[in-house]
Amino acid sequence: MPSVFPTPLTKMFGIRLPIMLAPMANVSGGALAAAVTHAGGLGFIGGGYGDRDWLTSQFAAAGNASIGVGFITWSLAKQPELLDLAIDHAPQAIFLSFGDLRPFAARVKRADIPLIAQVQTLRDAIAAREEGADVIVAQGTEAGGHGASRGTLSLVPEVVDACAGVPVVAAGGIVDGRGLAAALMLGAAGVLCGTRFVASAESLVHANVRTAAVAATGDDTLRSSVFDVARNIDWPKPWTMRTLRNGFTAQWAEDFDGLRENAGREAARYAQAREAGDTDVAAVIVGEGIGLVHEVAPAAQLVRQMADEAIRLLGR
Repeated sequence: MPSVFPTPLTKMFGIRLPIMLAPMANVSGGALAAAVTHAGGLGFIGGGYGDRDWLTSQFAAAGNASIGVGFITWSLAKQPELLDLAIDHAPQAIFLSFGDLRPFAARVKRADIPLIAQVQTLRDAIAAREEGADVIVAQGTEAGGHGASRGTLSLVPEVVDACAGVPVVAAGGIVDGRGLAAALMLGAAGVLCGTRFVASAESLVHANVRTAAVAATGDDTLRSSVFDVARNIDWPKPWTMRTLRNGFTAQWAEDFDGLRENAGREAARYAQAREAGDTDVAAVIVGEGIGLVHEVAPAAQLVRQMADEAIRLLGR
């Protein structure tokens, strides 16, 4: 079926819509990735910090859908064999973010699998292009989860201009057809969406997380390392994580020393809260676009709504 939006991204992957699912750790499983692909976009499994058994199970959950897989690059460096596991499943693409591509780029290219690199600065975009990235995702600070400080609106066209010939995908704050239309006007070949799919029926989050997400506004978000400290995950600079503010951030976001002094107790409290879906303690990982999300719906419906709205707007 021909693409509704013929862009370099849709042509590269043979998809109808230039909409990609962000490979969110503990959110983007096989069922969600498959749903986005079947709706005409391109779904990704979020490889996160690396769990072989979980990754294998999510590839199985995706069935025969054409999906990709994403990794946190600095964490993949600790378990490089997971890249071979992913390649063995012949994904549509390998998505790498937050770290040095060089140890992995050649292996992906030899496997004849498109390499997608997510970046947060112009400098890293140019480096990704030089390493042979087939697609560059320019992620603005509005994004949920980990990111940096540049805004989407200025970063995307700057990367488009500097990386001519490589499709650029916009990410950060894009949750509806208005965002898709705007990204295309900035010169992007498509969009990467995470926050909107947190509140999808197929996401792996606790039901309480969905409830908290749809009740929030962009004003309720915070970019901080507080939850990384709580989970004892040593994220490299400059990346911090955007989440909703809650009781835990109110207590500890301005007192990292105190949090570290109580690390054992707070780590146990956090783990228990995450399991129980206690969103006053555990992180609700969403971006500033959450204020435009008002309902939980199947992923396929969300993809269609985004595309239909963008078509109407661009048709003006």
